[in-house]
Amino acid sequence: MRIFLTGATGFIGSAIVPELISVGHDVVGLTRSDDGARALEAAGATAYFGTLEEPDSLRRGALESDGVIHTAFDHDFSRFVANCEKDGRVIAALGDALEGSDRPLLITSGTGMGNAEFGELASEDVFNTSHPNPRIASELAGQKLLEKGVNVSVVRLPQVHDTRKQGLITPLIEIARDKGFAAYLGDGRNRWPAGHVSDVARLYRLAAERGERGARYNAVAEEGIDARTIAEALGRGLGMPVKSLTAEEAAGYFGWMAMFAGMDFPASSARTREKLDWHPSGPGLIADLDAMNYN
Repeated sequence: MRIFLTGATGFIGSAIVPELISVGHDVVGLTRSDDGARALEAAGATAYFGTLEEPDSLRRGALESDGVIHTAFDHDFSRFVANCEKDGRVIAALGDALEGSDRPLLITSGTGMGNAEFGELASEDVFNTSHPNPRIASELAGQKLLEKGVNVSVVRLPQVHDTRKQGLITPLIEIARDKGFAAYLGDGRNRWPAGHVSDVARLYRLAAERGERGARYNAVAEEGIDARTIAEALGRGLGMPVKSLTAEEAAGYFGWMAMFAGMDFPASSARTREKLDWHPSGPGLIADLDAMNYN
């Protein structure tokens, strides 16, 4: 397949590129810079210039592909709502380019969209259209395309990690450095799911190859690691104390991260593993946090 990959130079996308190429797929990777183009070409992919701010700039890449994997996202969380809305517009543009064909469009969301209720184990067969996370815009855009006949499927991400990045935990490290201690809310029993980036990259490939219309996949290796355990790992790595905070103290410590800090959103990948014969084998989240270089 000739696959158009957005986010091809990003954390997850740069792991997907070699995964696809290793089994014979041709990759056309989106980039906005010459440096990105050189990195893609060095990895064996073809560079395609475009930006998320101009969704129509992505149209030719989608039109000339056998399928699209969309992982690009603007991670400026100070503009999270606006960036989620922008992602919805990008998904709409990519889908318009594929309309009238059976070529797959694989989009990206979060595992929380599969939580029927907070604290319940998120699953692939649930789509909570009233979920308060603004990232719901991505799946709502995908749902509209499905209703128009576009072959859309979804990969829902947990905290994706290696020893360089760990999803929302990466900004927690910077917050701890700034405040002088690592923290969690209350008893710290709220849980976050996780998956190693190599396992997640393989899942994207398997899902794109399957091309099942309307399918949802949870890229989850660990169903839920509690916040206290995560904070204690950060404390070990940074050599600093670990404290429990009250809800009233959350905003002063976590800042924009306060909206996520107390969330309990464990997630299952049982259906994903069965459907795609996907078996995560990478290191766990705490193992990566303990192995990373905090200097």
